[in-house]
This record gives sequence, C-alpha cells and structure tokens, in this order.
Amino acid sequence: MDALRRRTLLKVIVLGDSGVGKTSLMNQYVFKKFSQQYKATIGADFVTKELQVDDKLVTLQVWDTAGQERFHSLGAAFYRGADCCVLVYDVNVSKTFESLSNWHEEFLKQADPADPEAFPFVLLGNKIDIDGGHSRVVSEKRAKEWCASRGNIPYFETSAKEDYNVDEAFLCVAQTALASEHQQDIYFQGISETVSEVEQRGGCAC
Repeated sequence: MDALRRRTLLKVIVLGDSGVGKTSLMNQYVFKKFSQQYKATIGADFVTKELQVDDKLVTLQVWDTAGQERFHSLGAAFYRGADCCVLVYDVNVSKTFESLSNWHEEFLKQADPADPEAFPFVLLGNKIDIDGGHSRVVSEKRAKEWCASRGNIPYFETSAKEDYNVDEAFLCVAQTALASEHQQDIYFQGISETVSEVEQRGGCAC
C-alpha cells in the first residue's frame, strides 16, 4: 500500500541543562561519533536520521538547543510543530535533574500543543558510564518516579560516550511520536472526512 510507504517527518526537540550531553547523544545517534571536546551549542541546530518503524519510513529531525538560560529566548517558532520532546539530564549532577520540571513546563508553554497532557516526552538519564557508575547521584528509581508523575514518560539510561542505549532511546522517541500522531489523526478524521471524499474522486466534480 502506497500510504504505508509514505515518509513521515517527525520534529524532535532535545532539551536539558548545558553540558548534560544533548549534542553528544545526537552525534552518537546520527553519526556514530563521540567527541571529548565540549563546546556549547549556540542557538539551535538540527540533524536528521532516517529509520524504519514497523512498516513506516521515518525521518527524525532532531533539534538541539543550547542549555544556557540566556538562550531560553529561542522563541515559540523553535518549539512549534514538535512531535516529541526529549528531556536529558546528567545522572551525576542533581541540579540537571532538578531543572527537568522547568524544561518540561517551558516546552509546553512555548510549543503550546493541542493536548498538553498527552504530548509525548521521553526522558534520558545520560553519562551513566562516568566513574563506572559510582559518581551518580540521581537513582533510576527517582527518575522513574518523576516520569510516573507526568503520565508515565518513557525513561532510558544512556551513555553517548559508550553508545549505550542511544539507538533504543531514539527508536522509542520515533514510536512514541508516531503513536501520538495516530491519536491525533483519529481526532481530526471527523473534521477532514468531507475533504477526503472529494480527493478520493480525484478532486474533480465534473
């Protein structure tokens, strides 16, 4: 069926404090590269990656933003049209976990989705490789409780450096966004049915 082969573009926004590894996660996922050098992302930047989810061809357009507070003025245009938001924190720095609620709120305020309660988020606890896991301060239990309190957000522990769980996390991002899109399609179907009937006849009433 032609419809099943249709390419779907999903806009994914990655948010979190500066230095948690957002850019490293994206680079590892898309280019299979990890750099020890840290440079702050100025403004916003995106990379794309194609993948197949079930029988759908999906292009993930992953947007990276600078985590510094002063770049919070990226504005609604950056967030608008997002299909999923990935929140990232560093399991070794509690401040990055504590600010997740602010990022969650900020995203919903800026993106202004039709149904904020149902909007898909995925949480990543990054840098689990550091010091063999001995320096972590945020437990998996605490992170999962945070996710449960916000409508059961999927949670992954990742290491961009070791390429651990990165593909799995972004596959979940794609699946979550597609599932949400499907729900919206059902919602909008009633509105657009009259339009599609005309289209099915070839769009010509003669």
